[in-house]
Amino acid sequence: CGYEGMTTMTSFLKFLALISTFTTTNGERPIFFRNKAFSAAFNAAPLTLSWGRDYDHNRAIKTRPNRGISTSASSLASSSSFRSPPLGKQICTYKTVTIRPSGMNAGDAPRQAVSVEDLTPEIKSFLSQSGMKQGVIHVISRHTTTAITINERESRLARDVEEFFLKICPPDERSSTPKKVSGVRYLHNDIDQRPDGEEEAERCRENGWNIDDADELQKWRDQEPINAHSHLISMMLGSSECIPVVDGEMVIGQWQSVLLVDLDGPRTRSVGLQMMGFG
Repeated sequence: CGYEGMTTMTSFLKFLALISTFTTTNGERPIFFRNKAFSAAFNAAPLTLSWGRDYDHNRAIKTRPNRGISTSASSLASSSSFRSPPLGKQICTYKTVTIRPSGMNAGDAPRQAVSVEDLTPEIKSFLSQSGMKQGVIHVISRHTTTAITINERESRLARDVEEFFLKICPPDERSSTPKKVSGVRYLHNDIDQRPDGEEEAERCRENGWNIDDADELQKWRDQEPINAHSHLISMMLGSSECIPVVDGEMVIGQWQSVLLVDLDGPRTRSVGLQMMGFG
């Protein structure tokens, strides 16, 4: 698990090493350890950790009982088992990135369009600056009508994404988008009924709107978009991703990119990036 270099296989081998110390009521070892072929393979096979280095557990048992598979229950319980190779300095750093949509000109108003922006170059640049070699990158959208996902960055696929999700969650008939659907209405879009209750009213006040003033309340309602469908699609896609980093590189596939999906744009957005690991 994590930087201790544990994997599912190493956990299983630790379990085998533990039960190899047990005996049955008649003094015999567990049945599969009485199989000569299994026992020979278990004792002879090197253990490959997630760091890609072969680890000879026989040598570890003889010379470093607390650092490999040990046949004593006490050393198996030790937190120092299966230590990774030495790591560099600890790194934990955060950055907010501003994303200006590629399909939006200066002064353009949002038109409730669905667009996809590639965050991968920004993340790679931040990773390089951080000096992190082993760890994880957390990526989170800071908006309720955007999403973060990992997939292929391809223009025609981006159009498929829009068509697919707008079939599932079509825009309200009161929406400004040309893709609005007659007969579709969402409660969230009943702007004249909001804020709905004191809790929501207080949230508006905390965000700078003096809704106790009638004129200010109307200004708040006027600027609220008819975008319930965007919120719902965002919930389906999710707002964050975690990407492993090994040897200074993100562990993603050849055709994978980290994508920001804007579901109520295009407009300038912000994304949070946090690096946690070792240099």
